[in-house]
Amino acid sequence: MSNQPSKPERFKAVIKWFEENMPVAETELNYQDPYQLIVAVILSAQCTDKRVNIITLPFFDRFPTAESLAEGTEDEVFKLINSCSYPNNKTKHLLGMARMLVHEFSGIVPDDIETLQKLPGVGRKTANVIASVAFNRPAMAVDTHVHRVSARIGLTWRAKTPLETERQLVEYIPEEKLSIAHHWLILHGRYVCIARKPKCDECGLMQWCRFYQSKKKPN
Repeated sequence: MSNQPSKPERFKAVIKWFEENMPVAETELNYQDPYQLIVAVILSAQCTDKRVNIITLPFFDRFPTAESLAEGTEDEVFKLINSCSYPNNKTKHLLGMARMLVHEFSGIVPDDIETLQKLPGVGRKTANVIASVAFNRPAMAVDTHVHRVSARIGLTWRAKTPLETERQLVEYIPEEKLSIAHHWLILHGRYVCIARKPKCDECGLMQWCRFYQSKKKPN
């Protein structure tokens, strides 16, 4: 007979552990308002938050608002962000996003996930981040860390896409905890459950982790 906990038991235990050991969990991106957050999240694709924070400091000095960015040129934007990954695409996305905000949304970042996805450079993950972080909406953004950590722990099962991961997580995580749970999983994946060599011996979730339990050798 399997000694593995049921899915509800695993979720309950993992959430309790994070609540006790990581009561404060939030984005490591620096921003002051929804516009700055959406810029930072677009830049963060395949790029570290540390690098993004270096880039956005002079970027926001030059383009503090969507209106100012909408009037910028590709050359100006590219020069400010060329140390991040995919600067050509991100330049186009940032300018397109700002111009749509100004022309269709009066410069105001929308607060719902479906509308956010109309903006250039904003996919479902980015929309979930903006809705959750900037507007405190109950949304679960799934990046590579969330996707990997959820599968390793055993919160998800055979989820092949971020959307499948999102659907499995929101089924068991209470709505009011979705926003912080997103950050729990990201930070855990960034500093403990890292991709190539997870620090299992330092992890307080080993008792509930499917990956850790599966690799233990029988006595």
